[in-house]
Amino acid sequence: MRNIVTLAATALLSSSLASAAIPSTPADKEKMDRFITGLMSRMTLDEKLGQLNLPPSDDIVTGQTIDSNIGAAVARGQVGGTFNIKGASKIRELQKIAVEKSRLGIPLLIGMDVIHGYETVFPIPLGLSCTWDMDAIERSARIAASEMSAGGICWTFSPMVDISRDPRWGRMSEGSGEDPYLGSEVARAMVRGYQGKDLGGKDDVMACVKHFALYGASEAGRDYNTVDMSRYRMYNEYFAPYKAAVDAGAGSVMSSFNLVDGIPATENKWLLDDVLRRQWNFNGFVVTDYGSIGEVAVHGLEDLPGASARSLKAGTDMDMCSFGFIGTLKKSLEEGKVTQNEIDTAVRRILEAKYKLGLFDDPYKYNDVTREKTDIYTEANRAAARAIAAKSFVLLKNEGNVLPLAKKGRVALVGPMSNSAVNMPGTWSVAADKKKYKSLLQGFRDALAGKAEVVWAKGPV
Repeated sequence: MRNIVTLAATALLSSSLASAAIPSTPADKEKMDRFITGLMSRMTLDEKLGQLNLPPSDDIVTGQTIDSNIGAAVARGQVGGTFNIKGASKIRELQKIAVEKSRLGIPLLIGMDVIHGYETVFPIPLGLSCTWDMDAIERSARIAASEMSAGGICWTFSPMVDISRDPRWGRMSEGSGEDPYLGSEVARAMVRGYQGKDLGGKDDVMACVKHFALYGASEAGRDYNTVDMSRYRMYNEYFAPYKAAVDAGAGSVMSSFNLVDGIPATENKWLLDDVLRRQWNFNGFVVTDYGSIGEVAVHGLEDLPGASARSLKAGTDMDMCSFGFIGTLKKSLEEGKVTQNEIDTAVRRILEAKYKLGLFDDPYKYNDVTREKTDIYTEANRAAARAIAAKSFVLLKNEGNVLPLAKKGRVALVGPMSNSAVNMPGTWSVAADKKKYKSLLQGFRDALAGKAEVVWAKGPV
């Protein structure tokens, strides 16, 4: 009987949709609202809280998904999405549990930190910004979207648009540097590249702008630290790239770990509601960074139930890894610390994202194993990555025309990383298959074989 009910519910969800894309007309918006209102009317409180829960994926082996911890939670309707699971077949198995085993058959969001390429890797974002070529940067995001969507991913935790001016901050390589104008242009280009025209295509994925806000300005360059900044500087320098990404139509935003005006960003109502939604008219959803609601408790500000309630009330919609929303909001509702309307608002935003991605129309839109075999790490994609990488090189002085190197004589290559293939993809290359890359030294030797001698020294570490 359960399977019959589930299949009937799934058929009802699919039959009420004609197309998948961001609603562009009042009629389309009304249709989406009607669909989601109907779905929410059938959801229990536990199922609603499940949509707000974003746990990490288990180390799932194909064929064992249903027996994994996350597979069981998905079947119970306790998961709205997961992240950093790789492989279209694995993801299809997990999506099948959501669609066919859970009571209402609501599909999952599947995310990943695809920051500068999926398996075809581009320069790190700081390097991409050195091109000053927005067409090239958009192209890199479009190729990344094509590959990750072929691999089962529909949501990327990118672009990272934090302005960073302190070289001690360890995350600066993931952004575009110190300039608000350049950062804004890059943010727009990345969102366009990921999301396409309207998220309607099978190779379109949802962007997630991070980290909102001011993460790159943490004191002394220390991660998780506080930020103390005037509103004037916020609006004129640090806010610009976030707003540019929102204006470009980014579907989601990730809140940051740091304090803003003494309040954690994830529970900062001024930041998430007043600025993001009311001033900038953002209509997507807000997800926390990894465990950031739990971090509020770790840093001694308040316990997990209190931090969860305050985060929801401030405008946070999805809890990544803290299990605070699914574990404490039911009791907070009973105690009057949150309202049903606040829960429903967050749930609606998550369901709208799934609608815009076309997951209700086709839950397996991103699980085409044929595309995974043909569209990832292609010769054309690698050629594009090579060309874009060349645009990112900054040559300060070419004294005596030493470059390009002549393919003769002896060439010295010095540096510990130059003989490390595993480091070639660069930081934040989660999906990269490191077996596919050569070291810089090997690349030099292949290119100069029979023409010049290459000598290598590790040099100072």
